[in-house]
Amino acid sequence: MNYDDFADLYDHQYDIYRDDLHFYAGVAERAGGPVLEVGAGTGRVTAFLARRGVRVVGLEPSARMIERGRARARESGLTLEFVQGEAGTFRLEERFPLIIAPFNSLMHLYTPGEQLAALENLRAHLEPGGQFMFDLYVPRYGEMNTLRHEGETFHAPDGSRTDVFLVQRHDRVRQHVTTEYYADTTAPDGTLRRRHYTLTQRYYTRFEMEWLLRCAGFEPPRVTGSFQGGPLTETSDVMVFQTRAG
Repeated sequence: MNYDDFADLYDHQYDIYRDDLHFYAGVAERAGGPVLEVGAGTGRVTAFLARRGVRVVGLEPSARMIERGRARARESGLTLEFVQGEAGTFRLEERFPLIIAPFNSLMHLYTPGEQLAALENLRAHLEPGGQFMFDLYVPRYGEMNTLRHEGETFHAPDGSRTDVFLVQRHDRVRQHVTTEYYADTTAPDGTLRRRHYTLTQRYYTRFEMEWLLRCAGFEPPRVTGSFQGGPLTETSDVMVFQTRAG
């Protein structure tokens, strides 16, 4: 997935997402920093932790996402530390007491080889006994192959409006869900401009992820069905994993 072209829409869509912020801030403050954040995007979580006084290094493969994250940080009087790289291949001299991978970051690892390489590399960047915490959404989807508008409309100062439509396709054999986004911007004079983006995510089942963690050298994880610590149930929307380097 190349997020360079997707960065602006991503920022509009997810800037107001707050469900995970206090969870990751809490574990980061307890760890005392520094924290490595995998898949930092435009710095939504990175900036929140920095405002809480935690030193955080944001790992992100997209140069455009990093550029936008730094620009937003400057507007808020923050200086964020980003590193451009992939989870499976980045190399840092520093070791961390805590690594986090918020907001489905691991769903951009599409094959077992990529998944295991990334997890092993993350474990290698932890201090002995260091913690690894991340979340994944529960693979439960709505109507496939149907164009739909999910209430995302953005209004610009120039009077234009952007409506986001999407179509999802499910490849059950590979455990992939591909979302085609159509961002339609209507100018005040009625002129319509359409932008198209494609996002493919590789979803996981709970026990598949548990075995991957064990194979990569992590301890058996604690798995909850919310950021508040409740059990994982059939109605949970998210799986939150908490583990340590074995």
